[in-house]
Amino acid sequence: MGEHIVKLPDVGEGVAEAELVEWHVKVGDIVREDDPLAAVMTDKATVEIPSPVEGEVLWMGGEIGDTVAIGSALVRLKVGVEDSSSTPAPAKPEPVAETPAPTKAEAPKPEARATKAEIAPLAPKRNGAPTAPRRAAGEKPLASPAVRLEAREAGVDLRQVTASGPAGRITREDLDAFVARGPDGTRSSALARKTEIAEIKIVGLRRRIAEKMALSKSRIPHITIVEEVDVTGLEDLRAALNKKPSSERPKLTVLPFLMRAMVKALAEQPGLNALFDDDAGVVRQHAGVHIGIATQTPAGLVVPVVKHAEARDVWDCAAEVSRLAERARDGTASRDELGGSTITITSLGPLGAIATTPVINYPEVAIVGVNRMAVRPMWDGRAFVPRKMMNLSSSFDHRVIDGWDAAVFVQRLKELLETPALLFVDA
Repeated sequence: MGEHIVKLPDVGEGVAEAELVEWHVKVGDIVREDDPLAAVMTDKATVEIPSPVEGEVLWMGGEIGDTVAIGSALVRLKVGVEDSSSTPAPAKPEPVAETPAPTKAEAPKPEARATKAEIAPLAPKRNGAPTAPRRAAGEKPLASPAVRLEAREAGVDLRQVTASGPAGRITREDLDAFVARGPDGTRSSALARKTEIAEIKIVGLRRRIAEKMALSKSRIPHITIVEEVDVTGLEDLRAALNKKPSSERPKLTVLPFLMRAMVKALAEQPGLNALFDDDAGVVRQHAGVHIGIATQTPAGLVVPVVKHAEARDVWDCAAEVSRLAERARDGTASRDELGGSTITITSLGPLGAIATTPVINYPEVAIVGVNRMAVRPMWDGRAFVPRKMMNLSSSFDHRVIDGWDAAVFVQRLKELLETPALLFVDA
C-alpha cells in the first residue's frame, strides 16, 4: 500500500495555470491506468488528465472553476488496492420479522380532548394529497391585510386555506401553497408560482467568453454601422454555382463571398485588418487576412480562424469554414485553429435580426455582422420590385478607426456584394 500524487502536467506552450472545468472521479472511486481523472481548460482548449496508475481516489485538489497551477497536486491516489467490484458481495442478512401494529383496541387513548379545528374532516383525497379543510360558514379566517389582499386578487376564499401560523393564522406561504395546489388538491401547472432559484457557476468556456466580452466592452468604444445590401444578384450567382456540386467544390453559402469582399476591402484599408495593443499604444497591421468565424457550439461561442483568406478563392474559403466549424462543434479544434484572427465575422443565420450590434473580438479593431436575409419591395425608379435584401452590422474600435473610414469600408463591402462579378476579378 502507498500513495501516488498526480500533478497537473504542462498542457500547453508556456501556460502557467489552467482552469478545472470537470471532474471524472470522486473520493473513493477506483481508477485504472489511463482512466480520465479531470478536464482542464487553457485559452479555449480543453485537455483531459489521465491517471498514470491504478488506485483509489483519496483526495481531489480543487473545485470546478478553480485555477490550478502547472505542477501542483491534482489528485492523491492510494495505490496497491483491490477493486471492490471484483470482491464478492456480502451475504444478505436474514429478514427480521416486523412487529405487528397495535390493534384498534390497543391504541392509547388521547389525554386531552381535541379542539373543533383538529377534528375538522378533510375533503376526500385526490392524487394522494388531501385538500384543505373547509371552515364553517361565518367563521372568519385569521390573516394579515396583505395576505387578504393577495387572496382577493387571486380569487381565493381564505376559508378553504389550511393555516400553519400561530393561533391558526394563514401565512403567505399557506396561500402560495394553496394557489399552487389548487382548491381541489391537484397542482395547477399553468398558474403555479415558482420560487426555486438555480445557482449556476460560470466556469470553463462560458467564463472565458464572459471575460472576453467584459474586456471588449470596457476598453473599446464601439461605433456600429448598419447598411442594407441588395444580394439578389449574389444569391442568383450562388444558386447557379451550387447546381454542380463536387468533392472539390463544396456547397457555397453567403460567408465565402463576404470573406472575399472583406479581403478586397481590407487591401484598400489595411488599418482595419489590425490588432490594437492599447497597453503599449501600438496598432499592428497585418498583411495576411485571418478571418475569425464566430461559431456556436454546445459548450458556447468559439471563434475558429480561417488563416490567409487573401490566398483562398470562394470554394477554398467555404471548405475551410466547414472544416473548422465541425472541429469547433465536436471540441477537437486545436489552439492554433482557435487563435490568430485579425478581423471577425459573426452571423446568426436564419435567426438573425434586422440589425445587431456586434461586440469586437478584442484586441481586433473591426467585426462584420451578417443579419437575416429577406425579400422586400424596393423602388427601382419606376415601380416596386421584390429584391433579396440583407443588412450588414459592422462595429469598429472608435479609438483608432474614424467614422469616415468605417463608412468607406462598409460601402465597399456593399458595392462588392451587390456586384459579385467584382469578387472574381484579381486586379
